[in-house]
Amino acid sequence: MKYITTTLAALFLLSGCDNAQTSAPQLPEQEVGVVTLKSQPVSVVSELTGRTAAAMSAEVRPQVTGIIQKRLFNEGDNVKAGQALYQIEPDSFRAAYNEAAAALKQAQALVTADCSKAQRYAQLVKENGVSRQDADDSGSTCAQDKASVESKKAALESARINLNWTTITAPIAGRIGISSVTPGALVSAEQTTALATIRGLDTMYVDLTRSSVDLLRLRKQSLATNSDTMNVALILEDGSTYSEKGRLALTEVAVDESTGSVTLRAVFPNPKQQLLPGMFVRAKVDEGIMNDAILAPQQGVTRDAKGVATALVVSADNKVEQRELETGDTYGDKWLVLDGLKAGDKLIVEGSAKVTSGQQVKPVEVKTNGGNA
Repeated sequence: MKYITTTLAALFLLSGCDNAQTSAPQLPEQEVGVVTLKSQPVSVVSELTGRTAAAMSAEVRPQVTGIIQKRLFNEGDNVKAGQALYQIEPDSFRAAYNEAAAALKQAQALVTADCSKAQRYAQLVKENGVSRQDADDSGSTCAQDKASVESKKAALESARINLNWTTITAPIAGRIGISSVTPGALVSAEQTTALATIRGLDTMYVDLTRSSVDLLRLRKQSLATNSDTMNVALILEDGSTYSEKGRLALTEVAVDESTGSVTLRAVFPNPKQQLLPGMFVRAKVDEGIMNDAILAPQQGVTRDAKGVATALVVSADNKVEQRELETGDTYGDKWLVLDGLKAGDKLIVEGSAKVTSGQQVKPVEVKTNGGNA
């Protein structure tokens, strides 16, 4: 009887355990909103910073020493190449020119006299009318006089150049800035301070800087070209967009050792002279087309304290996987993903805070502004 009672008690306990196991509720799979990524062609545009510079610039400097007599322009005017800008007191230079001209005439007169004498002596020596020594001396004197004439011509030309330099002219066409001197000032051919600076503003350079790392990354990407490749759009300091389009002209062949950056130069027309040298600008450079680009919604990408981008995706067996990403620029509300995601991946964009890596989930496709479904 005792054995039967113990057996019934054991069966009762087993039955209770089975009932407990049977009655335990099954947890439902966590639903997450996903977007199935698709590859698509994307125009790769880089935004860089830089400064404007005049395509042509020249400093006006004196070539001779003297007193400024007149200033022949208004500061801020547009000047033409060769236009007179300053007049240096010319009297001493004109006197030097006249002296050199007189010296040349004197030398030419000596040539006439001495060379005629040398010709006569050359005839007389044949008839023993003069000694061979006298004939040779007269010929040597004629040759020396001719050499003196050439020297005097060079001196006259030098004096003429110095006299012309007393009128300081514009080396290029453009807009002239503030004059550093006034009439009465002493200027020198060796001075380091420019009298004024002329800048050609019809065409402007925009010198942009890009890190060498970005340059290497772009060169590794297979970008297709189109008619807009290398076109540059300019954003001015006040946030407005410059009306003229520019074009990338060249990339510096060396990396700046202090900053690790490379200089790119874009050329812009400046018909209204809206751009001035030294302006800080931002430029958008069209690098080309990435035919199989992946654009991921920003709500599906997070960054850790070190700035590393990560994302959660749902695998083929509906488990959560964490991916580390390499991202490029933003396109609206999406990141350009350079590495870590591919076409067909189901990126979690809703409910990512409620799941962890390795968890079984139920993916539900959602729509985004980009049209992915």
